[in-house]
Amino acid sequence: MRWIVKRAIIALLTIWTAFTITFVLIRLMPGNFIEMMILYYMNTYGYSEEEAKELVYALYNVNLDEPIWKQYLDFITKLLQGNWGVTYCSRAPVLDCLLYALPWTVFLLSISMTISFVIGIGLGMFMAYRRGGLFDGACSVISSISSAIPNFILGLLLLYFLAIQYPLFPARGSYDITIEPGFTLEYVSSVLYHAFLPMMAYVLTSFGGWALAMRGSTIRVLGEDYVIAAEARGLKSRRITWTYVGRNAILPLFTSFAISLGYMFGGSVFIESYFAYTGVGQVIGLALSFRDYPLIQGGFLLIITAVVVSNFIAELLYGVLDPRIRRGGGYE
Repeated sequence: MRWIVKRAIIALLTIWTAFTITFVLIRLMPGNFIEMMILYYMNTYGYSEEEAKELVYALYNVNLDEPIWKQYLDFITKLLQGNWGVTYCSRAPVLDCLLYALPWTVFLLSISMTISFVIGIGLGMFMAYRRGGLFDGACSVISSISSAIPNFILGLLLLYFLAIQYPLFPARGSYDITIEPGFTLEYVSSVLYHAFLPMMAYVLTSFGGWALAMRGSTIRVLGEDYVIAAEARGLKSRRITWTYVGRNAILPLFTSFAISLGYMFGGSVFIESYFAYTGVGQVIGLALSFRDYPLIQGGFLLIITAVVVSNFIAELLYGVLDPRIRRGGGYE
């Protein structure tokens, strides 16, 4: 129990430290909200600088002259009261904006990450059992290429070739706006249809990393004494593969996958922006473009909290998967 309390305190301190650093850093970026909005009206609507300034100051009542430490204390005070602040652009509650976009990001990335993880784990184990052969060599090359390509680059290529050059899939949006949202086959099909290319970009650029990691972990486990002893006892190969090898080989990847689930809440700024996909990544991307500090810091707080909490949960569940941790007294 003391271990859990200790880890919980460390997790809270990590969240506070990381958020404090990001709170300061986003205010050190060049430009501010007022300057960005003036440029926006000048470039978009052709206003002169004076006209744009007059319009922006009339529309947006934003005080950016307060020192950072005062802004920080004000935000922490409101946060402890459950108030995440309001956006500069629309004066809407930050938490409402994030909660509206969150389900779309969770839907998109949870499916993508699960598919890539399952494919990578299965492929990695198969590569380990066929190590040194033609299949292992070919899959290692493919996996290396997969893990080396940034997802936003592949997403841009998929968007160009499969949505613009050859319009097989929609280029923008989360669903067909002519369809009324609801739990209907037409709406669900539209959502999956619009999510196909972003999901493909995630899966094709992430399964390779899982496969290579699982291959190395499986090869290490195959050389352990308990696996050799199980083979000598004449146990079925299927039981050895899943009970002795697979369960132990996947342990090092479990924490990484849990941390990746935490990053899921941040979405992908580039992917969601490319496809105009409603999600936390797109919200943060727009907030960064306009220097909407409350929305930026709310998005980063969401990501930091999700990553730290997912890592904390992974450590708790690690003992369930590996009884040796419990026997070692880690949870006492």
